[in-house]
Amino acid sequence: MSKKILAVLSEYGYWGIELVGPLEKLEAAGYEVEFITPTGKKAEALPPSYDTTYFDPPLGVAVTTALAAEKVIAFEASNRLDVRKNLSEVIPERPYFSVDNFLRVFEKYFADLKIAQEAVTEEYAGLLLVGGSGPIVDMVNNQRVHDLILGFHKKNLPIGAICYGVAPLVFARDFNERIPIIKGKHITGHCIEYDYHDGTGFLHTDLNMGPPPYCLEYILADAVGPTGQYHGNFGKETSVIVDYPFITARSLQCAFEFGDQFVNVLDNGLVRYGW
Repeated sequence: MSKKILAVLSEYGYWGIELVGPLEKLEAAGYEVEFITPTGKKAEALPPSYDTTYFDPPLGVAVTTALAAEKVIAFEASNRLDVRKNLSEVIPERPYFSVDNFLRVFEKYFADLKIAQEAVTEEYAGLLLVGGSGPIVDMVNNQRVHDLILGFHKKNLPIGAICYGVAPLVFARDFNERIPIIKGKHITGHCIEYDYHDGTGFLHTDLNMGPPPYCLEYILADAVGPTGQYHGNFGKETSVIVDYPFITARSLQCAFEFGDQFVNVLDNGLVRYGW
């Protein structure tokens, strides 16, 4: 089995420890983690994720610990993210229905996609979707991200996602069947009690979106359907759920436990955890 993991990062800011926490655990277990961004631009940690004075209004505390800040600052200084893949060069773009010679173009898209998915799943043992506010902009409703996820799902390979990195799992659906791949699964993610009233922001833009544009809890609960379950675990320090092939984590506080369980899935065959 490959000992490489592919981590998807937003170009509009990722939450530092949500990458560095699982990265540390995966690398300690002997896995090599490589990085990919939607258009090949370098990902950067959101400043609050290495600012120990940053106060989280919903939780009423400063959420960035000194340890997390130290690790994230050191990782950013390492320039590890200078080496990264460009998702737009790995996964083909699905054509518009209005394109000339649509049927032939559409057939080529599916043929090219199959080759791309085969190649990436031959190279990597699992997929990591990193959270932060940035994914709202360029990962959640990104067709190429969806197709990347579907490639791993078709091969029954582990797919780990944390915080807003969980949201793409709602929309990663076979183009013809259009059924959530998390239907019937146990999943966690950012619960409504954690949602901001104001202040959802991103790198490289002055935009303050106010509250998040969607309630992650609600879309996850709808996607898993009546035979699955969303677990918010509000009031508990962490919420990490394994329902193979998915490893999901609620937020930054879960980063190290998330990494531990990702390794347990990869190395020990763990298929259920957290409920």
